[in-house]
Amino acid sequence: MLREDAGLVELTADALPVLVPGSTGLRVAVVAETFLPAVNGVVNSVLRLVDHLAVRGHDPVVVAPSGASYESRCGARVEVVTVPAMRLPRYRQLSLARPAGDLTAVLRRLAPDVVHLASPAVLGLAAARAARTLGVPSVAVFQTDLAAYAQRYRLPGGAPAAWRYLRRVHGTADLTLAPSSATAAVLARQGIGPVALWPRGVDLDQFAPCHRDETLRQQFAPDGELLVGVVARLAVEKRLELLAPLSELPGVRLVVVGDGPQRRALTRLMPRARFLGQLGGAELGAVVASLDLFVHPGADETFCQAVQEALAAGVPAVVAASGGPLDLVRHRENGWLWAGADPHLLAAIVAGLRDDRTALQAAAARARPSVEGRTWGRVGDDLIDHLHRLRTAAHAA
Repeated sequence: MLREDAGLVELTADALPVLVPGSTGLRVAVVAETFLPAVNGVVNSVLRLVDHLAVRGHDPVVVAPSGASYESRCGARVEVVTVPAMRLPRYRQLSLARPAGDLTAVLRRLAPDVVHLASPAVLGLAAARAARTLGVPSVAVFQTDLAAYAQRYRLPGGAPAAWRYLRRVHGTADLTLAPSSATAAVLARQGIGPVALWPRGVDLDQFAPCHRDETLRQQFAPDGELLVGVVARLAVEKRLELLAPLSELPGVRLVVVGDGPQRRALTRLMPRARFLGQLGGAELGAVVASLDLFVHPGADETFCQAVQEALAAGVPAVVAASGGPLDLVRHRENGWLWAGADPHLLAAIVAGLRDDRTALQAAAARARPSVEGRTWGRVGDDLIDHLHRLRTAAHAA
C-alpha cells in the first residue's frame, strides 16, 4: 500500500511488484542528461536501470547526448538515440544536451508507455514537455543537486534561479523520485511534488569484504598505517580539498579514486595522497574493500552511492552530516557524522579512529549488514512498480 505524508509517497512491503511471467512489458524511454562514455552516478544508475528493465522483460530505449546502441548485461539489445550535444567550459569531459530542441517527434517515433527522466535538466525538460504533449506519463528522478552546483560554480541567478528552473522541470512530470529522505524534504520545501522515495541499489558481489587485498594494502600502507580512501568525481562540489589536513596525519595514508577537473590542483595540494584515477569493476571493488575507513566530505550529495558501496564492502564511513548520507550512516554504529566544514575537525576524527582500532573494527562489522537489503534488483522492482502505476493512472484518466 502507499503512505502519503507532506508530499512524500513511501512504498510499504506489500506494494512490491508481483511480476507475472508472460505479462505485457513496458516500453520505457529513459532520458539521460549524460551517458556513456562519461562515468558518473547518473550514468551508472541509468545502466543499472536499463539492464534491470531488460531482465524483467521490459523494453528500454535510451535518449541521451552521447553513446551508442549496445548489448546490456543480460544480452538484450538497447537502442540509444542521441541528440545534439555541447560541453561545459569547465568540465570538458561531459557531453550535455544543447538547451534547445523539441523531442516530440523522437518520442512519437519511439512510442513509449512511460518516459523516465534521469536527473532531468535541459534534455529532461524537453522530454517532459514532449511526453505531456503526447499524453505519455513521465517520472523524473532527482539525482543531481543543480541548485548547489549553481551556487558553487557561481552560475547566473545562483540557487534561486536553479530552483525556479527545477520546479518547471519537475512540475511538468507526473511524479518525482527522490533518492533519500533528506532530499525528499528539500524538494517538498521547494514546492516540488508529488515526491516518492526511491533510493539506489548496491552490487553486493562487486563490493564485499572478501575482496580485501593484502597486497594492495602493503602497496598503499607499507608500514601498517590506517588506510583511508575516497571515491568521487574530482570536482569542486565534492570539497575534496578538505581532506588535505587528513592526508598529512602521521600513521595515515590517503587513497583517492576518481578523475575530474580538480585532479591537478588536488594532487599539488595533497602530495602524500595516492591518486589512482578512474577505476571500475573488480579493481574498484578490491581497492574499496582494502580500506580501513572511507571518508567523503561532500555536503551536497542527494544520495552518495560511493558511501553505500564502501559500507557494502565492510568499510565504515565518515561523511558530512547532510543530504543523502544521513540515510546510510548511523553515527558511531556503521560510521561517523562530521558536522560543519572544518577540515581540522575531520582530521581529528580520523586521528581518533587511527588510535582506536577497536571502535573502527566494531563499526566495520556493522557496515555491510546496514545495506544488505538495498540490492539493485529490489530497488529496480520498486521503480517498475512506480512505472506501472503511472501507466495505469494515465489510462484511467
